[in-house]
Amino acid sequence: MEGGESSAQIIKNVPSVLKADIWTHYGFYELKGKNELDKSHAVCKVCHTKIKYLGGNTTNLRNHLGRFHCEKLTPATKKTADPAQRRIDETLSTFPPNSEKAKKITQSVAAFIAKDLRPYSVVENAGFRHLLKTLEPRYKLPSRSHFTENVIPALYNGTKAQVMASMIQAKRVAITCDAWTSVATESYLTVTAHYISEDWQFLSHVLQTRAVYESHTGAHVAELLSRVVEEWQLSDKDVVLVTDNASNMIAAAEFGKFPHVKCFAHTLNLASQRALKVATLSRLLGRVRRISTFFHRSTTANHYLKEKQKCLGLKNHKLITDVATRWNSAYDMVERFLEQQPAICATLLSPEVRKGQSDLCTLNETDVSNAEDAVSALKPMKDATTLMSEESNPTVSLIAPINAQLFQDMTGTIGDSPMIHAIKNAIKTDLLKRYNSEAEKKILHTASALDPRFKGLPFLTVEERLEVYRGVTEEAASLEVISPCFM
Repeated sequence: MEGGESSAQIIKNVPSVLKADIWTHYGFYELKGKNELDKSHAVCKVCHTKIKYLGGNTTNLRNHLGRFHCEKLTPATKKTADPAQRRIDETLSTFPPNSEKAKKITQSVAAFIAKDLRPYSVVENAGFRHLLKTLEPRYKLPSRSHFTENVIPALYNGTKAQVMASMIQAKRVAITCDAWTSVATESYLTVTAHYISEDWQFLSHVLQTRAVYESHTGAHVAELLSRVVEEWQLSDKDVVLVTDNASNMIAAAEFGKFPHVKCFAHTLNLASQRALKVATLSRLLGRVRRISTFFHRSTTANHYLKEKQKCLGLKNHKLITDVATRWNSAYDMVERFLEQQPAICATLLSPEVRKGQSDLCTLNETDVSNAEDAVSALKPMKDATTLMSEESNPTVSLIAPINAQLFQDMTGTIGDSPMIHAIKNAIKTDLLKRYNSEAEKKILHTASALDPRFKGLPFLTVEERLEVYRGVTEEAASLEVISPCFM
């Protein structure tokens, strides 16, 4: 292909013997000084580009039109009478599998599968194949087996090498270990690494998610964690293990000799779940849950609720039904009930809603009062849970001061109602069982002392405070300091 000539030169139509449809878009220049056509090069009528023409072969012409002026292609133009010529055209108009463009698209498809957790079968879906064909007609999508056996494993190995190169620069690494069950009731263990990069970025990487078919004993979990530490070359990173409060995880930390910190969000969940089992609160939650479930199932009740909300000037909020694994969903359910109580009561009194509902649940004044007390008593736990869930930076320095504040908030006062007293007592009793080991307290108090927000350690006694400062000072003095002049 050659550059375009001056647009002043006239493009002559091709001789009538050239009958292929593609010639509609091409012509020839005249040879200079002669009254003859220069048939060595065809000239594109759209952009005036000269394209080498080998007599009888229109592949170059067809490729140019498809690449730069695809809108000019028509079904008639695309067809070739000669089947052999059509096969040649198709071959030449497809990227070779090893071309840079094809490899780049294949890598992007692999990244899409990995990042969005898509099944390998997505490459066989008609819609996905149509999308790629539309975006780049010359790209041939590899088979599913090619992705499973070659592309994704290569992507994993490349990514793993990058992660290891990044983590090797870290001074210390923390790992979190989560045991969970899939929808198909299969058990998995996920290990995630957290560290500060050289440029002070907080980074996290999932190192492993593996199916666990054996018993989840502490010894077995410790063995799995030790393999991860060895595989990812973390032995010299002073690894700290963060897990939930499960006994097997605590045992795993002991077996593996890992410094161990229990997840504070899980600790808050356990203490709050204990409060939800207080008899009076449990009965109240059952009643509110039945009302919320009724509105979710009844389109009539839901319609009238919206009408009552509008009449009473209340926000158009749907009622919430709690989820057993998240205690704060029970809090949200009761809080939303109290917000919408006038509209709920008005709706439940409607004859149209009560029609055919013999066992419709309603709350009396005592229930409403108990609901208000429950929200009031649980509010500090809700705030702490929200803070820990939304925080994007390391949270270990928050644990000790928040825990101390919760102890204070959950201490009963003379004016507490029986409901509030029972909730506070349940939570405080559970919190008192957590973070009692000297090793754990040292980690938490040191982290708080190094956080400018809590460095005064107001939640500790004077003696405890001085002990923490002494430990921090000794640790700082033992650190190797490299003078700038030797760097």
